Amino acid sequence: MKKRRLGNSNIEVSAIGLGTMGMDHAYGPQADRQEMKHLLMRAVELGCNFFDTAVLYGEANEELLGETFEAIRDSVVIATKFGIIGQEIVDDQPQNVLNSQPDSIREQLEGSLKRLRTDYIDLYYQHRTDPNVEPEEVAQVMNDLITEGKIRAWGLSNASVDYIRRAHAICPLAAIENQYSMVWCEPEKELFDLCEELGMAFVAYSPLGNGFLSGKYTKESQFPEGDFRNFMGRFKPEVIDRNQQLLDLISGLADRKKATSAQIVLAWELAQKPYIIPIPGTTKLHRLEENLGGANVKLSTEDLTQLNDALAKIEIDETHF
Repeated sequence: MKKRRLGNSNIEVSAIGLGTMGMDHAYGPQADRQEMKHLLMRAVELGCNFFDTAVLYGEANEELLGETFEAIRDSVVIATKFGIIGQEIVDDQPQNVLNSQPDSIREQLEGSLKRLRTDYIDLYYQHRTDPNVEPEEVAQVMNDLITEGKIRAWGLSNASVDYIRRAHAICPLAAIENQYSMVWCEPEKELFDLCEELGMAFVAYSPLGNGFLSGKYTKESQFPEGDFRNFMGRFKPEVIDRNQQLLDLISGLADRKKATSAQIVLAWELAQKPYIIPIPGTTKLHRLEENLGGANVKLSTEDLTQLNDALAKIEIDETHF
């Protein structure tokens, strides 16, 4: 698989990575450990070397990667996160408990290193910004950790433009991680220009719109208990109706290319900018093979022009949660 660089770092990753959240968090019951280890190793066999985890997904998620990759640690690039130390219920809704105080960051890092069975993290994200800690203070800790060899590079997830600029001025960022897909194009408004200006990669989570853009779900689809798609706006029947024209467009191109809708969507995303790295997640082996195959789908200039022109004319409902 072709590689892409994580910003101005010397780290190269596969053009499509793998998000591991769904193996333990947000998409129903925990996936079988042996099956997930097999899936992770199959990803490596297919040329994927970039894996995204976080403590928020459950300590078992980091432990899974640690157990799977311990023997081939230097062959994979692992991204994990700090800044969310738990969740609490407020007004019947789960709220993140944030802590990016310097001492807490170091404590969180040591926990991740232990669970991942490694002595360094390739890419260390601040999962969410902490309103009680200035970006300069966080960035200085990252600079120290890089100097100490504890992390190779760092990034921010869902941070504001001002926060990114202030942090980057102290310790250059390798990557920004945000949601991006055909049904969530917000990053196009400011973040892409910022990535180009500051030389950062853009790591795109939910590139398939939580599976919506795969075309495999309809108004009648049922999700298991504990799957947060039961509450997501983009899976409401009326939203699916409004976005059906987009799904039909993708499906039509997939038929012409002898590919799947998911592969077309991922190929489209890779073609938007050379610094975009999508990280679709899955717990199914055949979906993994399908998704990574998206890197081999060739969309011509004409294909992309037709697709983007059609997208511009469709009134997409960007309903998220």
